[in-house]
This record gives sequence, C-alpha cells and structure tokens, in this order.
Amino acid sequence: MIIDQKTELYGVVGNPIVHSLSPAMHNAAFSASGRNAVYVAFEVRDLDGCIRGIRALGIRGVSVTIPHKSAVIPFLDEVDCLGKRIGAVNTVVNDHGRLLGYNTDAVGALKALEEKIELPGRTCLIIGAGGAARAIGFMLRDYGVYLRISNRSHRRGEDLAGALGCPFVPLREAKGIQADLLIQTTPVGMYPHEDQCSFSPDVVRKGMLVMDVIYNPLETKLLKIARAHGCLTIDGLGMFIHQGAEQFRLWTGLEAPLSVMRQAVEQALKRNS
Repeated sequence: MIIDQKTELYGVVGNPIVHSLSPAMHNAAFSASGRNAVYVAFEVRDLDGCIRGIRALGIRGVSVTIPHKSAVIPFLDEVDCLGKRIGAVNTVVNDHGRLLGYNTDAVGALKALEEKIELPGRTCLIIGAGGAARAIGFMLRDYGVYLRISNRSHRRGEDLAGALGCPFVPLREAKGIQADLLIQTTPVGMYPHEDQCSFSPDVVRKGMLVMDVIYNPLETKLLKIARAHGCLTIDGLGMFIHQGAEQFRLWTGLEAPLSVMRQAVEQALKRNS
C-alpha cells in the first residue's frame, strides 16, 4: 500500500506491547479489504497524554490492552452497555473527535466457545479476575452458564464473584470443583514464560472443555496438561481473531476477512517461534 495524507491511522496501546500480534492481524485485514489504513503499536505509560494525542492527531481507533482496559474509561466520551457492566474497554472508536469505548473480548470469547460447545446450562470455572475474566464472565452469565471464580488474590476474586452473583473458590481449593468448562484468563504461561501454569494440574479433569485466552504460545502448558487428560481444548487464537474482527467492524463498518486475519497471526507466530 502507499501511505499518504489520506491514510487512516489505527493502533494498539498498552505496556508492554512489543509482543502484540494485533498489527499483523489488522494490517492484513486492511490490505485484504482495500482500506487505506495502517495499524501500529504504541507502548503507553502516560494514558492521559495518549488519549489527548488520539484526539489531536485524529487517530481513527485503537485497541486497548494491559494495563489500560479499565483505566481508559474515565477518558472516554461514551462507553457501551457491555463495557460499562464489565468495567473494561478494549476498543476505542474516534467518531469525529468523540471517543467511544467498547468491549469486544466478550464477543470474541463467546464465538470461540460456540464453535466447540453449546453453552446454556453448562458449569464453568474461570481462573483469574482481570479484564478478560470480567468480559467472559458477564457474557457467559447472560448465556445461562453457571459460574465460579477462582483467583490467587482473594479480594479481587471475591469482588468479581460478587459482581457476577456467583461463588468464589480459593485457587488452592479449585481442584475439588466439578465443571464442564475451565477458562484460564491470566497472563501466566504467556511467551516468554511458557513453562508456567497459574494453578495445580489436578484442577483439570477428563471430559472438561479447557480454554486458555493466551495465544502466544498457541499451546500453553495448561493446554498440554488438558490434552494429556483427554480434554477438548481451545487456544487463545480463536478469541483473539474474533475480538479483532469485531474491532474491525466497529472501526470500518465492514465485515472482517477472518481467514486472512487468522493466517496473518499464524504466520507471525511461526516467525516468532
């Protein structure tokens, strides 16, 4: 593509951001759609300055990642209902100077899960209490899934369980939980710490569907353990692609080229391995 004065600018803001594969995914989508746009990574420590910069420079939209998903909300002009309920935003649309916040993590997780299982009436143990756990928890609750939250920090875990109206289970007691789904939402096990797992392997039971939101590496230590137990597994790539596709739709009004986006991320993962 030729970058010129009409090129639209998008990006991802977070800290750290060096390992993000969002630029590979979204630039492939823009190219495939014939969109005169470019997507770059911004390592952001000064969130206030970042938001003022988005307004001043006319940046059309950004993805928001750790640690800014909740902190960004007070800087926005409007947040959609789901983002308000979750208390976290991962997508910002710049609508002629008005910054609108959305949470597409929830949609991404839902679509990834629905490819494997029918959700209503299932039981689910969510490990973690951060932004991803909140997004997944609120979405699954709305789809009739019975939830339990487990987290290393009792205070954060209990706060999320209270918001969702479900029980909290200390992480050391999680091995006694019977659940159809196990969803790991923490960064533990992410590159370059692939040898780590956020909880004891005896939490995993045969017959579970085990999902890890991490997509780098595709097969985390948790998913290896789950596969060895005969569990059906879901890596983080499906959620990542689907949430990115919803971002693309919000920014452009176009349907996202899912297959192109998936291929771009898979190729980037291979290059980085």
